[in-house]
Amino acid sequence: MLKARIGKEIVVRVTNEIGIINQLSKVIAEKGINALAVNGEVEGRTATMRFVTEDNLRVTDALRARHYAPRETPCVIVEVENKPGMLRSVTEKLAAESIDIHHLYATAAGDERHSLLALDSTDNDHAVVVLNR
Repeated sequence: MLKARIGKEIVVRVTNEIGIINQLSKVIAEKGINALAVNGEVEGRTATMRFVTEDNLRVTDALRARHYAPRETPCVIVEVENKPGMLRSVTEKLAAESIDIHHLYATAAGDERHSLLALDSTDNDHAVVVLNR
């Protein structure tokens, strides 16, 4: 079973340097806020971090106070059962509706019953409808 909804992710672009993920995660941890899903990628000298958190407002405020430039962007948040084939199920449904995925990341633990996927697509509203069918 899938449960999809429109949510928000925090996007922070920074110069890639050793320890930058530690610095960003420290800001979140100091506020006592749980990061539900995290994605990081590097292109050239720029690192892009994406966070889905329990309290995006407090996280963005804390990051701004530390002179980062976070922005919130819409995304689709999907709760799925933590079992083999669920990523295929999500991506198959979206592909069948010609919805292109721009990026996708997930979090899961082997002993947990559910996983969380965050994604951005060409049509997030339609993606939510398709995934909730």
